[in-house]
Amino acid sequence: MKIFSLILLTVFIVPKMIAQDKNRNLIIGTYTNSCESQGIYVYDFNTKTADFKEKFFSEKTINPSYLTVSNDAKFIYSVNENGSKSTVSAYTFNSKSGALQLVNQQDSKGADPCHIINDAKNLIVATYSGGSISVFKKLLDGSISEAKQVVQHKGKSINAQRQESTHVHMVQFTPDKKFVLANDLGTDKIYIYKYNQNSKNKILEIKDSVAVKAGSGPRHLTFSNDGKFVYLLQELNGGLTVYSCKKGTLKMIQETSVVVPDFKGQIGAADIHVSPNGKFLYATNRGSANTISCFRIQNNGQLELVETVSTDGIGARNFVIDPTGNYLLVAHQYSNSIIIFSINSSTGKLSNSGKRIDLCAPVCLVFDK
Repeated sequence: MKIFSLILLTVFIVPKMIAQDKNRNLIIGTYTNSCESQGIYVYDFNTKTADFKEKFFSEKTINPSYLTVSNDAKFIYSVNENGSKSTVSAYTFNSKSGALQLVNQQDSKGADPCHIINDAKNLIVATYSGGSISVFKKLLDGSISEAKQVVQHKGKSINAQRQESTHVHMVQFTPDKKFVLANDLGTDKIYIYKYNQNSKNKILEIKDSVAVKAGSGPRHLTFSNDGKFVYLLQELNGGLTVYSCKKGTLKMIQETSVVVPDFKGQIGAADIHVSPNGKFLYATNRGSANTISCFRIQNNGQLELVETVSTDGIGARNFVIDPTGNYLLVAHQYSNSIIIFSINSSTGKLSNSGKRIDLCAPVCLVFDK
């Protein structure tokens, strides 16, 4: 009788557990000043079928354009892009229901924050118009302190319209968490900071900076899965530069591009990610191109172009690959859509799944952990 009961329990519970394992929370940051959007949206996303369902959306908040999720998935942190009145927000997050509840907000200490990362102790924010990096301590209840450190960059580069001053566009931990890299579009440099996690007010200490091609505008970067290589995407010229990375030191080993030969339109390279299996790298080009390129990552870290295809939308600002590597989702800021592509795990090639999420001005896609 006990064996029969156990079999029945297995029949009912195991399929439910498998179904739950297929579903992940997709968290979306949006701009709220161009169309009707509440701010942050949470969708239930099936990693086997690409089916999705809206679970929750935040109370009205201003331009939560970039997000980061805590390692325990209990908190979500967002920037609120609003010029000189910009803030950073902390939310509690219920991963089961998708519910978000605002805990607190702090002044970003720099205009137009555009990227945000976190670990167990700190929240680090890049501000575009401010040209600075702000560091906030995370408190036990998930709230954030006022800024404990503000690092101000200085300088400019050769593009008079886009590089008239410093514009920090991204901050990123090295995989070993010993350093933080900061891309400055305005000065054409990657700044390398030693990361002192437990320091009170000197969390970031400058170690070095690496100059990139003048006028290229470094925007986003990502690491190879083994942490040995850095891939840098440059917004203004579509350049894609490969560096070896060891103990916080970068050495250039390859330069390529996401711009197709003979392209005459506007370039606006945006986002870059490596597939979960570590075999492929993807990078988007907005402007008048609205394409995404796939590169095969070779054993020496260098890249070999596989294909460049349309993202089937306008303003391919940000994209995310689901944790299984089955699907790649592209957020289009101007066509108000998230297009879902299937990934061929053998070739890396993309095909439009025919599924899309229609949403006002999506600009950041994150899966919870």
